[in-house]
Amino acid sequence: MKVSPLPEDQWDDTVNAALSRMLPADRRNPTAAGNALATLVRHPALTKAFLGFNVHLLFGSTLEPRLRELAILRVAHQRGCEYEWHHHARMGAAAGLTEGDIAAARGEAAADDDFDRLLLRAVDELGEKSALSDETWAALGERLDERQRMDLVFTVGGYTTLAMAFNTFGVQVEH
Repeated sequence: MKVSPLPEDQWDDTVNAALSRMLPADRRNPTAAGNALATLVRHPALTKAFLGFNVHLLFGSTLEPRLRELAILRVAHQRGCEYEWHHHARMGAAAGLTEGDIAAARGEAAADDDFDRLLLRAVDELGEKSALSDETWAALGERLDERQRMDLVFTVGGYTTLAMAFNTFGVQVEH
């Protein structure tokens, strides 16, 4: 682990403020916050800024939760991010993803649904080229409006950033 979670005796008002947009007061401690947030708060200003964006991706996005989680799982798979995969596989199941959907996000099987296959291809394009082709943008537009497609691009980018951070810092899955 390159960056360890912040020890509890160093949690202060600045850390509390950094987490306030994401967590209720009773979860603003190293155990309840989890390893990812407990690690990120070593830089409270960055954490506060990033969590404002992340709160939108998780709770304010125009993407339906099932599609959001399918996209996040594909990013976690692409980036080899065990931490992200572990947490979002559970969240995805709660949002309606089946075992088959999760296997498709991992590249172990083709998605059963045409739109899911398109969404996974879109995540792959963003990962490979940092852009969607005009064809993919238009195909997504048959089901998603402009704001939803924008939220998709930012979801992929935001969770790619988190995967890079978690992998680099060595954030471990809680046991």
